[in-house]
Amino acid sequence: MNYLLIKNIHMTAAGLSIVFFVIRAYWSITSSALLQKRLVKTLPHVIDTVLLLAGVTLAAMIGPEQPWILAKIVALLFYIGVGTIAIKHGKTPASRAIAALIAIAIFIYIVGVAIHHNPMSWLA
Repeated sequence: MNYLLIKNIHMTAAGLSIVFFVIRAYWSITSSALLQKRLVKTLPHVIDTVLLLAGVTLAAMIGPEQPWILAKIVALLFYIGVGTIAIKHGKTPASRAIAALIAIAIFIYIVGVAIHHNPMSWLA
């Protein structure tokens, strides 16, 4: 497979994922009925599946034993957990907003790890 093609698919899916997350988090905080639309409920799963499959493919191509890949995976698990609080499980709009900001910060950390190939992310 072509590494650059998979990398571009991964980066595009990551961009779409965070944009859609921010929109859905906003709708969650504002209790918008748009959050209940079928497309809004299914599209993130499609995007995130493409993102994950491309990520796994890239990891297999470059070797998954890289410390920075492990850092991305661990951060991804935190991002998913905090993201579910922001969109679904936060009890108040304020708690959902705080969770959304934390999830965005984790996403920014993940991007820094990917760019610098270092678990120190933007501090590398």
